[in-house]
Amino acid sequence: MKPLAAFALAVLVPAAAAASLLVGGTPLSVAQVAGALAHPHRDDTLNVIIWQLRLPRVCIAATVGAALALCGAMLQGMLRNPLADPYLTGVSAGAAAAIAVAMLAGASAAAIPAIGFVAGLGAALLVATLARRGSGIDLNRLILAGVSLSTLFAAIVTLAVVRAQSSNYAGTIVAWLAGSIAGRGWHDLLTTAPYLAAGGFLAVLSIAPLNALRIGDLRARAVGVDVERAQWLILAGSSLLAASSVVLAGLVGFIGLIVPHLARRIVGSNAGALLPACAAIGAALCMLADAVCRSIVAPAELPIGVLLAFIGVPTFLYLYLRPAAAAARTARR
Repeated sequence: MKPLAAFALAVLVPAAAAASLLVGGTPLSVAQVAGALAHPHRDDTLNVIIWQLRLPRVCIAATVGAALALCGAMLQGMLRNPLADPYLTGVSAGAAAAIAVAMLAGASAAAIPAIGFVAGLGAALLVATLARRGSGIDLNRLILAGVSLSTLFAAIVTLAVVRAQSSNYAGTIVAWLAGSIAGRGWHDLLTTAPYLAAGGFLAVLSIAPLNALRIGDLRARAVGVDVERAQWLILAGSSLLAASSVVLAGLVGFIGLIVPHLARRIVGSNAGALLPACAAIGAALCMLADAVCRSIVAPAELPIGVLLAFIGVPTFLYLYLRPAAAAARTARR
């Protein structure tokens, strides 16, 4: 990674965090935010706003963005498919279906995150089992199994929403599906921290295998890579990161799809530089998106998944179609 790019990415995350802390229903100055951060034990309204409301949201947004971006980069590298995203393995759809059914059944709010996490990992394990061939994973089967089970889980969610129309749970289910960090706090972050740490550790271990898999499975084997073990390693790490993100913020799309494309344009395809760049850009993007969601329709709040969809679709189309357009112009010349 070039020094200038590394410096820009290192500055990007704290700058986005600072901007996010300044934004909210109560306008705050830089001096007020700095004072509250410097005196965390001071008992006043300002400290409650910063330490109990905004700072945990900023940390959760950064965590979710970094986790989804890492997950997307890992799956795109393993599958050698630029269209792969963190939810390809059925994690999000499985978690959403389980949460919708649990809410409809009247499960307690405290149990909902655990149900979603277990269901998300279970869905990923089921997809991996269906895609298994020998001791490894057939990549085409993985995609087909993920898409098929995600469709099934989406049908279960739709059925749950229809059944919930006569109760008070329909709005809650829809809000979860739209993606939101509202109401999350330090407890939610601490609960998922061990799984996020495990997923991050597996992401670090997958750097060398990802670089080898870029040249194809046969060549990776030729240079001494255990392809089957690498596939399971990448799938386990990405599933942990995606499931934790779903528990923290519901279904937040497009970060895992777009950010790896942006990062590759900045630092290239080497996983040693790509994964840190993805984490930084994903964290900054999610923090800024959450800040906009809290301010654009204040005092109400726009779901972060909705905002990212409006941003993500045109951005992805631009990034993905631009090389084709450039190649066409070159051919005409």
